[in-house]
Amino acid sequence: MILMGDLNGTVDDRGLEPLTSQLNVAERGFAFSFPAAFPLARIDQVLARSATVGHIRTLPATGSDHLPVAARVTLDPLQPSGRFAP
Repeated sequence: MILMGDLNGTVDDRGLEPLTSQLNVAERGFAFSFPAAFPLARIDQVLARSATVGHIRTLPATGSDHLPVAARVTLDPLQPSGRFAP
């Protein structure tokens, strides 16, 4: 499962703890995406389960009030049961 988008909070935000405690967050990278004109906050997140979120970065402005975010996501290997690792 991959969850990405404007979560209106950083990964350290108490309100996002139910998600960040269950999902993997980006291992490295800087993706300050809001506001687009002078980004000061990283509130656009990429979180995943059964996958590793690698390098995260912002892309050039597109006219939105947020900068676009790109991340490298690597799926975890399948378990012998044919299911992804938890």
